[in-house]
Amino acid sequence: MELNHQEITTPVRDAATVVMLRDAPTGMEVFLLKRHGLSDVLGGAYVFPGGKLDAADAQLDMATHLDQSPQALHAALNEPQLAELSAAGLYVAALREAFEESGVLFAENASAAATANAAAMLKDGVRFDAMLAKLSLRLQTQSVLPWSRWITPKMASVSHKRFDTRFFVAGVPEYQTAQHDNHETTVSVWLQPRAALAQYWEKAIELAPPQIMSLVHLSHHNSVASVLAQALSGKPPVIQPEPFDMDGTRVICYPGDAQHPIRERALPGPTRLCYRNKRFEPVDGFEALFTV
Repeated sequence: MELNHQEITTPVRDAATVVMLRDAPTGMEVFLLKRHGLSDVLGGAYVFPGGKLDAADAQLDMATHLDQSPQALHAALNEPQLAELSAAGLYVAALREAFEESGVLFAENASAAATANAAAMLKDGVRFDAMLAKLSLRLQTQSVLPWSRWITPKMASVSHKRFDTRFFVAGVPEYQTAQHDNHETTVSVWLQPRAALAQYWEKAIELAPPQIMSLVHLSHHNSVASVLAQALSGKPPVIQPEPFDMDGTRVICYPGDAQHPIRERALPGPTRLCYRNKRFEPVDGFEALFTV
């Protein structure tokens, strides 16, 4: 992963990501996708399904195609300054991106046949909202819960674009199969959070700082139910990383760090990552990822 030193001048784009989870015999696993190497955002890195908000996401016939009202979704997202339709649009974006990138369709009565039909329609160029209308599908917004909110800083580190990304968590329905799309993403894998971080440490996969810290957060849970219960128990933390250079090394710090303007911790794990060995690492090595 190459370090970017430029100040980002482009506007902040709203985005949504779904951290998809499943319980396995050896422990809870998270679904990761490898972005195409030519992608202009985190090319070659392993990420959660997600992408930017499209204008059409907030224009969906929500009374027909959502299982909750925009008012309920707005309250759950806990962003008072955001318009209700914009908040609902972020849920739609999360569910749309999850389907486009992983094939998992969070919708009522989404049988294997309906899911296959939906995928074929999207491949033929049918818009997501039009597909929902043609198949009379109702999205299950109750299946995805707000987990965290990440806002890219103005000083670039790994991307030349800025995003205001809402991370949602969800258990994948048993009848759905998650897999990469062979277009935007080229590899997919289910891994326990700690195992994913171990592969990163061994340089088998690349991860960006938000994914690193999110996996650290998830490593404190042993089941999907535990993650969902925490998501329901409080407000999603807002994380605005603060990058700075120290002795020629780029450092990214998080709430709770001595260099961060917010002194209260937002996440478990280290409060800073340093760019060393062409990647971001905690100051005190691999085990420091799992400090409380």
